[in-house]
Amino acid sequence: MQSWPAVPRPALPGQAPPVRIHDTATDRVQPVSPGGPARLYVCGITPYDATHLGHAFTYSTFDLLHRVWLDAGREVTYVQNVTDIDDPLLERAVATGQDWQQLAARETALFAADMHALRVLPPTHYLGAVESMDLVVSTVDRLVKAGAAYRVEQDLYFSVASDPRFGAVASLGGEVMEQLCAERGGDPQRPGKRHPLDPLLWQAARADEPAWDTPLGHGRPGWHVECTAIAQHLLGTAFDVQGGGRDLAFPHHEMCASLGHVATGEWPFARRYVHTGMVGLDGEKMSKSRGNLVFVSRLLQQGAPAAAVRLALHAHHYRQDWDWGPGDLDRAQARLRSWARAVSAPHGPPATSVLADVRAALADDLDAPRALAVVDRWAAQVERGAGADPKAPGLVADLCDALLGVDLRAGRDGAAAGNARPPRR
Repeated sequence: MQSWPAVPRPALPGQAPPVRIHDTATDRVQPVSPGGPARLYVCGITPYDATHLGHAFTYSTFDLLHRVWLDAGREVTYVQNVTDIDDPLLERAVATGQDWQQLAARETALFAADMHALRVLPPTHYLGAVESMDLVVSTVDRLVKAGAAYRVEQDLYFSVASDPRFGAVASLGGEVMEQLCAERGGDPQRPGKRHPLDPLLWQAARADEPAWDTPLGHGRPGWHVECTAIAQHLLGTAFDVQGGGRDLAFPHHEMCASLGHVATGEWPFARRYVHTGMVGLDGEKMSKSRGNLVFVSRLLQQGAPAAAVRLALHAHHYRQDWDWGPGDLDRAQARLRSWARAVSAPHGPPATSVLADVRAALADDLDAPRALAVVDRWAAQVERGAGADPKAPGLVADLCDALLGVDLRAGRDGAAAGNARPPRR
């Protein structure tokens, strides 16, 4: 599967400090500064609807981590999947009378266009579940041979009892896990299962649904094992970060960790588990099931600069739950205009400390609001006519682009900055 085009990233003088980030498994802010290449896995979309702001908040957050690592001189291997075969996709296709493959291809292309517009750096590897079928089958086969899988009718399930570390990621009680499992794609009440939380590994073919002929039988994979197989194949064991929205901590990342542990015998699956807060609208989490979505593509079509959308997202700390409102975009556009005017000035206050302070903020648990405030203060000084350094505006423009993903040179008046979109594929 093809991702989106990379955008240029200016080189900055000096080097970023080591980054520390909140790890869900330990509930502590922990260092995540690999000695060699950094390895990042961020769970991707199920492509049955366009990119909403909850998606954008998550992927722009991990783009910050990607950029901080690159600024620190790290090589980064970034993997993202696309769950292009799953129940929600098939259900939407049936409900709307569309071919499921065409629906998935169209929404995947729209997601890629939105990510490019927001200047999110593309993953190194971008794989769909359909093209990863052999990897999934191999992982399930290892679980079968380990005695950790069993059949309910013709479907294969993983026994969570086979992993003594099950529960170590989200650290939740049994009743909470069962409730979340039922809400988030599981089937805890299915008769014949050994434990309510046991996840589906391989679903035997159902009438009028797509299926693949494999040594496991004619069918398709479960959700959790898809990410396990892709991550371990491309990143190996104990990779640096597995990330996603907070609703993925359980059951998805919990199950990925257990499946990976039992399949390979190695722990941990990921060294850090990083989760973003939930974006709401009118007091409720923004989600496809509720239909209360604000789409990135629609905002851009209505004339919102992509750079302003990104600034609106970064105005909130990544672990914060927050509600989107018109004021978010208004404030972001005002900030974008202020910054664009400041970097267009012939000179300004020295910016070396601005770069150092932005780097320090991002290294401290990706504190984007603090980083934005640093640039705000410099821009306000320029507005007052302070400073005489002719190199300062260029350095601030470079650091905003390289570290924050905000291109202030694309539209000097802030009206069009960052709004370029690639052609639809």
